[in-house]
This record gives sequence, structure tokens and C-alpha cells, in this order.
Amino acid sequence: MESTVDRARLHDLMEREEERFVQTHPRSAELFERGKRNLLAGVPMPWMSEWAGPFPVFVREAHGARFVDVDGTEYVDFCLGDTGSMTGHAPEPAVRAIAEQAAKGITLMLPSEDSIWVGAEMQRRFGLPYWQFCLTATDANRFTIRLARAITGRPKVLTYSWCYHGSVDETIAIDVDGATVSRPGNIGPPVPPEMTTRSVEWNDLEALEGALAHGDVACVLAEPALTNIGIVLPDPGYHDALRKLTRKYGTYLVIDETHTICAGPGGATKAWGLDPDFLTIGKPLASGVPAACYGMSEEVAQRIQDFMASLPSTDVGGVGGTLSGNALSLAAMRATLEQVLTDEAFERMIALGERWTDGVAAAISKHGLPWTIQRLGCRAEYWFVQEPPRNGGQAAANDDHELAQFTHLYALNRGILLTPFHNMALMSPATSAADVDMHSQVFEQMCAELVA
Repeated sequence: MESTVDRARLHDLMEREEERFVQTHPRSAELFERGKRNLLAGVPMPWMSEWAGPFPVFVREAHGARFVDVDGTEYVDFCLGDTGSMTGHAPEPAVRAIAEQAAKGITLMLPSEDSIWVGAEMQRRFGLPYWQFCLTATDANRFTIRLARAITGRPKVLTYSWCYHGSVDETIAIDVDGATVSRPGNIGPPVPPEMTTRSVEWNDLEALEGALAHGDVACVLAEPALTNIGIVLPDPGYHDALRKLTRKYGTYLVIDETHTICAGPGGATKAWGLDPDFLTIGKPLASGVPAACYGMSEEVAQRIQDFMASLPSTDVGGVGGTLSGNALSLAAMRATLEQVLTDEAFERMIALGERWTDGVAAAISKHGLPWTIQRLGCRAEYWFVQEPPRNGGQAAANDDHELAQFTHLYALNRGILLTPFHNMALMSPATSAADVDMHSQVFEQMCAELVA
């Protein structure tokens, strides 16, 4: 991509920021070195080492929209566990419910009353009548794909280039000149992705219809907007056309709201009037406790029940999990949905997302940078291009990793955490206008230094 800032100046500024980071984070550096003795890459998961800076920040404690690291530095958290802590950290209603349920039993392989309440609330928010529970959105997507294949008898799933649906094998694929290939960085795929998947670019209706016309696609698995390659919104009318084409070719439509719950209490499904056959969601539902669920229409539920009734056993069939629907997760989900991620909370969070967007846009305009910004509800992100990408391929081609690393480290050194690998911020019920304005001030300062 074409450079939008002077690279020599960027390198000098990055060197300065790295020195500042090392000087102010000695304890995190020490723990990172200790971790290398018994943790792969020195961290619990490899991507934890990929933050901007020579080592990750180690967290001491987190409350609300802020956390404190082991060196005693406090940060405003706009990453929020990449949506997992969208509730804010340790919200009191969820903490209380978790403690109470833990004292009464955590997992039993038997239903609790909370499951009925949560199922009804998901029905209210998203419009689908029947729900099942699991522990991660990855599982929700895997189970949904299996069920769609089972009841349609079709082998393939359609996904979008550079989409994000967790670590589901079928989704780590992209379209290259009309061919489905493994996405760069795909680790040990079990089979070539073209055996399981048809991949097309987002917003390309001609490619979508061409892929569905083969008649072998059990379901389309779609985020309402791409999010993990940056926020890439649908063209006007795209979702209506997607729904018509899936019905035309007898393919189920699965909407993954795990990131797009930021659009409102019923996600983009409710906000945009979508009509999926299945819906999957995870991450923030239980205030950080592993929990996810998937919903389905009346027609789909009946077909699944008929299929299950035809089997000799439903055990070890690829859909389930011993800890799925456990009492602790359901108690945390009920408290979160009832008292934390409420309709009223979303109104305030979305207003803060607008405030964050306005602050960034003002700084970009003031300093004449050829950048733009996108917002989806209470989530927003700036791009280092003048026009926002229309699909995942364009978004990937416009990635400026070097500049993004600098913007993240610059913010981190001034007490602000953004979502890694993106220039993205998410608002929580605990986020304040002062938190947003702090980012606007730091962002404007950074822009001034880049163009000086």
C-alpha cells in the first residue's frame, strides 16, 4: 500500500516509543523472561506475544474500563479482551452471581433454571425461538455447521475472505482469483480448504450467487459486517440479497454476532432487521466466563430434532461438550444480560462510540492525514486510507502493520490500550466520556508528531 506518513520519521518515533516502553515496564519484562522457561513463546497463548512493543504488558488487576499492570501503570482499556470483556472488567452483578453459583456447584451435566431464563432472553433479543449453549463462539459455529450439514445432506460451507469465526477449520480460507485457498498463517489445516469451503469476497453478489449455484453449500456463515480484518460494512441492500440468494438455492443462513453485538442489545440482527436461520454468539455473554450459544428457527429446530431422533445415540457425535451449558456459565450469562449489557447500557455505549469517532475524525482532518474511520455501534476503527475497504481482500491489502504497531505503542505508553492487530476501540458500560476524550487528546498528539 502507498505510505501515508514519512517512514524515516516513523522509524525514529518508534525507536523512541520502544525505549520508553522498556524503561517503564521492568516488571513485565522480568515476567516475560521467566515465562519463557515453561510457556511456549513466554505466554499462555502465542498471540499474547504479538502486541506492539518488545514484550507484552502483564496485568495485575482490572475493574470497569481500566486495568493496572504489574509495574503499577493504569490504562483505559478500549480493547476489552477483544470483546470478551465488553461488559467492563469484573462487573459487580456478574461477580456476585459467579460467587454465589460457584458455592452451589459449577458443572453438573444437568440443566439449571437459569438456562430457561437465558434462552428466553436470547429469543427476545435476536428473534430466534430455540437456543443451545456451549463455551466458545468457535464451538457455536462448529456445531451449527455440523447441524446444517446433517439436515441438508450438503458437504460445504460458504464463508467470506478474511472473515473471523474463531478457530473453525472451514473458515480459515480466502478467495484468490475465484479459487478457495488457505488463509495465510493457517496452522496445520486438516484438509485443503477447498474440500470443505467455498470462499467469496464480502459485498460481491455475483461471486456469492456463483458459489451457491453449485447446490452443495449447507450454510453461509457470515458476520453482519467483517470485523477481524477491520470493520468492513455491507453495501446497502447486501443483506437483503444474501437472504434472497440463500433461500433461492436452499442454503441456510448463519449470522455470527460475536463481534457485532456492538451494534445493539440484539446485535446487527435486531438493529438491521436480519432474518437468519441460525445465529451464533459468544465472548461477552457471561462477563468473561467462557460461554456461548447458538439459536435456530422453528423450521430448523424441527429438522434437527427429527434428525437426532433417527440416530442410535447423540453421544460423541461432534456436537456437545461435557462442560457446555454448565451452571456457572448460565448464572453469569443471566446476570450479564439482565443487569450489565442492558438495552439502556447500549444506548450509552453507542453514544460513546460516536464521541470516539468524532474525536478521531477531528484529529485526522486537523492534520490533513489521508485516513478515514468506520463505526459499528459502540465499536469504531480508523484506517490508514482515504476510503474504507469494501471487502476483506482490500482490507488486507491496505494493512500498514508498521504504522499500526506505532499507533498502538504510542497509545499504550500514554495509558491507552487498543485492540491488537487493528486500530479499534470498543466501549463498555463502564467507559466514560473522560476516557474517550483522553484517547482523542493522545490521538491528536500522535497525529501532530507524525506530520511535524
